Amino acid sequence: MIRLAVSGCQGRMGQRITALALNDKMFKISTLLENKDRPDVPEMVCHIPVSFDSDKLKGSDVLIEFTSPEATLEHLKACQKYGVNMVIGTTGLTPAQITQVKKAASKIAIVFSSNMSVGVNLVFALIRRTAQVTGKNYEIRLTETHHVHKKDAPSGTAKTMAGIAGQFSKAKVKDIESIREGEVIGDHTISFESPVDLISIHHHAKTRDIFAEGSLVAAKFLSKKKKGLYNMQDVLGVI
Repeated sequence: MIRLAVSGCQGRMGQRITALALNDKMFKISTLLENKDRPDVPEMVCHIPVSFDSDKLKGSDVLIEFTSPEATLEHLKACQKYGVNMVIGTTGLTPAQITQVKKAASKIAIVFSSNMSVGVNLVFALIRRTAQVTGKNYEIRLTETHHVHKKDAPSGTAKTMAGIAGQFSKAKVKDIESIREGEVIGDHTISFESPVDLISIHHHAKTRDIFAEGSLVAAKFLSKKKKGLYNMQDVLGVI
């Protein structure tokens, strides 16, 4: 059984991760963490105490983290201290903060991905292959749409898609358009256009459960690892 800690347990993602983990016999929720400044945080969730103290991570096997860069780095230190592996889905980290994550992977095992969705990571693989074949002969554009509450733009997923396309085509992505409207969970479309045709790869997220389910798949993957930095491509074996 995997002793699972969930950070940001009262956020949209945290609530779904908690709910799905409670219904999965491979997990036992050991710790629920929240920001002490968040209003109306309950003392208990499903009979599990909610804590503001990162030292409560001691004794957990894996922490799933979908919060702010600041909270992620604070919990990263605690996880190194207590030997807790991490699934990090937090976006908006600076290059310096990402460097800290990479350094921590020499002590603990980390799955770090801009998008934990199994479907999106299959899309990443499709983009890689498409870019390899089309090369510099196609113009690459990207459009992403999310809910109005999302703070970072472009999204982490869009940046990853653009990075893969640019790396394997050896061409610069011409444009990334970010749209924030309503309660859209996540739409991403990348297009490869030449004078004679247009190739589009699209992913539409129907529910946040795709990210929550993916993070639990990643947590199971980490339960067998001691240290190292991984992404969802590693988890799914689609590299």
